[in-house]
Amino acid sequence: MTMLTRTSKKIVMPNFLIIGAAKAGTTALHYYLNQHPQIYTSPVKETKFFVFDGQTVDYQGPGDQQANREVITNIEAYREQFSGVSEEIAIGEASPLYLYHPRASERIHYYLPDVKLIAILRNPVDRAYSSFLHLIRDGREPLTNFAQALKEEESRINNNWALLWHYKNAGFYYPQLKRYFDRFSQSQIKIYLYEDLHNSPLKVLQDLFQFLEVDETFIPDMSTKYNVSRIPKNRVLHRFLTESHPVKSIFKPVMPETFRKTIVSNITNQNLGKPKLSPKIRSELLEIYREDLSKLENLIERDLTHWLN
Repeated sequence: MTMLTRTSKKIVMPNFLIIGAAKAGTTALHYYLNQHPQIYTSPVKETKFFVFDGQTVDYQGPGDQQANREVITNIEAYREQFSGVSEEIAIGEASPLYLYHPRASERIHYYLPDVKLIAILRNPVDRAYSSFLHLIRDGREPLTNFAQALKEEESRINNNWALLWHYKNAGFYYPQLKRYFDRFSQSQIKIYLYEDLHNSPLKVLQDLFQFLEVDETFIPDMSTKYNVSRIPKNRVLHRFLTESHPVKSIFKPVMPETFRKTIVSNITNQNLGKPKLSPKIRSELLEIYREDLSKLENLIERDLTHWLN
């Protein structure tokens, strides 16, 4: 049976989706899979189409306006993402919001009832904190105190901030996955833990290659780390290094571009760090997630007690 899903106009649509979770390794997985000669992944890594199909996106949080413009909201533009497919067998994309958004599973099933679904789950506390650090790194999160950000989460949601600001709410995986288990056959769904990908990436990929019916002997380059969440130790220096600044133009005529980029990259990396999460906040969040994790264990048939320690 062919894995290509085509519309009546013979336009290729994806036959696999990486649905989440955010900050759980989906970016790395996307790029690892993309190296396989029999796998095609969309040029836009996160199309978010099945979250925003037919909608006008108007989130109001810091930086949300730019993000609003990057979303694919119509089927024609979505199909265009796969116009470059030639002889590939597995065709897909990765949009971590598909797991969290309440209507994404319904829309996916409408367009792609036979699609294969891949999810990576990360300890919800670590995922929430990583999302917080990610938005600080990108200059969007105005707070530096995670506890305060958690307190303001409901207010932000009510003020129409985007889904990526839902630090705590996005961590209740059981109802999110249950929506997919209710609509799709279990044979269409592959679920991994973040630890699986981190500790045994090749094993995960070979299992996925089998799931996607492509050559299992292919070994991708997995040396690059993607989308690591670290925050600036010095915000002023970070803005100077990452944003346009008239002083930086002075060096352009006298310093080769590759040399400039190397220096900026090295200084930027030295200025980034990852502060530890407070044990008190970790403990409080784990208690909030405890019941959900118990249900999740039964749903995915994996022992998650190490997440609760």
